[in-house]
Amino acid sequence: MRASEGGEMSWTVASAKAKLSEVMDRAQSAPQTITRNGKPSVVVVSAEEWQRKITRKGSLAEFLLASPLRSAELESERQKDGPRDLRL
Repeated sequence: MRASEGGEMSWTVASAKAKLSEVMDRAQSAPQTITRNGKPSVVVVSAEEWQRKITRKGSLAEFLLASPLRSAELESERQKDGPRDLRL
């Protein structure tokens, strides 16, 4: 187990297995990284944090309407190539 900024901890798979309750408790306040072969493999976060991250904020239409490029008057040309001949 190794501490990093903001209370986030890094655990090996073996230590995370042995101390799963502690990993879960600490995940309530900061993400917990589990490493495999010395490389980050997964991150454990609280259910509240996960829900906050996956909750959609507005629709695609709202996102596009709020785009700074909306009034940029971009021009695009379509290719005038015809369909390719395919032998079936």
